[in-house]
Parts: sequence; structure tokens; C-alpha cells
Amino acid sequence: MGFPAALAIVLIGIVFFASGLVVNLVQAVTFLFFRPFSKGLYRRINKVVAEMLWLELIWLVDWWANLKVEVYADDETFNLLGKEHAMLLSNHRSDVDWLIGWVLAERSGCLGSSLAIMKRENKWLPVNNRLVNVVFGLCVSDEKLGQGRKHIEGLQSGFERLVDFPMPFWLAVFAEGTRFTQAKLEAAQEFAAAKGLPSPRNVLIPRTKINVKIKRHPMHELPETADGISQWCKDLFIAKDAALDKFLVKDTFSERKHDIGRPKKSLCVAIVWSTLLVWAIASLFQWLSHLGSWVVIAILVTLLVIIMIGMHILIQSSESEHSTPARNVTVVCDGVQDRLIQK
Repeated sequence: MGFPAALAIVLIGIVFFASGLVVNLVQAVTFLFFRPFSKGLYRRINKVVAEMLWLELIWLVDWWANLKVEVYADDETFNLLGKEHAMLLSNHRSDVDWLIGWVLAERSGCLGSSLAIMKRENKWLPVNNRLVNVVFGLCVSDEKLGQGRKHIEGLQSGFERLVDFPMPFWLAVFAEGTRFTQAKLEAAQEFAAAKGLPSPRNVLIPRTKINVKIKRHPMHELPETADGISQWCKDLFIAKDAALDKFLVKDTFSERKHDIGRPKKSLCVAIVWSTLLVWAIASLFQWLSHLGSWVVIAILVTLLVIIMIGMHILIQSSESEHSTPARNVTVVCDGVQDRLIQK
């Protein structure tokens, strides 16, 4: 990586990290002063606030990388995007495929109300929207079910909070439980052989507890039992595997391709955050000019080190090598699903 590219990445990281801290501060204030009186108003405010942060990442896809996302879906599915609650069951092939999901959420008008199921330890990551759009919990293995009961309870508590969500939301679930790598694919194939399951070629074995194909499955069509959902999820990923096989040969999916455009909103937000950061840095330098040179250097170095450590933690937490390998899992169901379906 050349010096200009490295410098650009550092500057982008500084803007994202600094704006993220501002967003977290606003979220904390609204949590203390708005949520006790109106949970709906609190969530609507945080939807806008969260978008102001995540649009920076959308800007990276749309304007920095100039990446075009092609969506394949039937007309009914495409027209309903962002107009209803949805659980997204996506295969996990790379470190940034979640970002493509956010691009679709932004085009559908529900970026700020996009949620995700994450590991509990991720709640302590810097620049984390834990106050608005994350359900924390762990998929618990059979042999650790007793130890992981608190994580299951955390999932159930998170689902309870969604029952009265005042706007359409997307809940992202990567059922494979880890990102796709060749080593993990081989491990998944061995697991499939041991369990008598079809051997996958392009996806991993799902955990039951840049071209995008979207297929809508209405909730009333899904099985109502834990075993039924488990089998349905496995069948779904077998179908994904076959669809990816065909795509690799034909370079297209069978559904109609839709143009989702490239709105300028993310570009405007990135410009605003960058302008505010430049103003803040200029003000900081003006204040530091009254101090001694060594004090100025020490403060600047400290701030830079803090930002670089935060960026390193964020990047490291999203790398494939730090994902949890596949294992047997147990599904725990309760009445929350029924109430979410009714909403």
C-alpha cells in the first residue's frame, strides 16, 4: 500500500472514529432524557443519528470504492424492501458483505433501523451503537449450554425489545456463525459428512439457535417448531449453495435485476463530518498554541494513539480469523417469535 493510500485510510478512520464518538454521546444523552418518557421518540431520534454515522460507510462503497451493487429479486420482494419488518439470513463470504447489506438498507430507507445479532463481547467495542441497533447474544454449543444460559437470556431480552419497535426494521442474522474461508469450508464439509448432510461448496453449514439475490419468505410460511426451523434453515443454505454454483457459471441469477442507484446523501454526510472535523482540529490547534511545544506534541500524539488503537480494535474484531468456528448448536425458542409475527 502506497503512502497516499495509507494516509487516506488513516484520515477516513479518524473521521469515522471521531464522528462515532459524537454519535455515541448524542445517543447517551437521548437515552437518559428521552427514553424514560417516550421510547418511540427515542428510537426515531436515534434512527436519524445512527444514519449519520453509517452513511460514512455507505459513502466508502458508493463514492470511494465506486462499487455498483446489483440486486436480483422478484418485483414483489423488491417493492416491499424497507416497508416491513424483516430478518435477513445471508451467507457470510467476506469481511465486508455486511456492508453490502447496509447499502441495501440505506436504499430501502431503514439504515438507521437496521439491527444485528452480535457476540456479547462486541458490545465493548469503540464506536458501537449498542444503545439503538444491536441484539447481543451467543449461539450456544450443546456442551456449553448451561454456561451459556445467560447469553440465551440476552437474546430473548433483545427480541423482547423489538416487539414494539415503531418503524420497519431489518434484523441481520449470519446463520453460518462465521465468515467464509477455504479452511472453514473444508471444516464445514467434514462436519456435513459426519452428520450425513449434503456437502457445501460455496457456503458453510448454518447455525440454527457483488451481486445480491433476495428471496422473501413470509413469516406465516415458516415452520413453527424449533426442529422445523432448524431443517428449513439447512435447506435454505443448500439452495443458496446451488444458486451460487449457477451464478459462478452463468454470472447472473434467475430473478430480475433491479437498479438501486447511488444517492448523494452519503456524500453530503461525509463532507459535513469532514468539515466539522477540520473545524474542530483548527480550534484545537488554536487552543494548543497557547501551551508549550512539548505539551502540544504530547497531546497530539496521545490523541493519535487513542484513535489508532480504536481503529485497530474495530478492524481486528471484523477479521475472518477472529470468527468463531462452526460447532453443534442448540435452539431455544419462546413466545417472542409469535409476538414479533403479530407486529
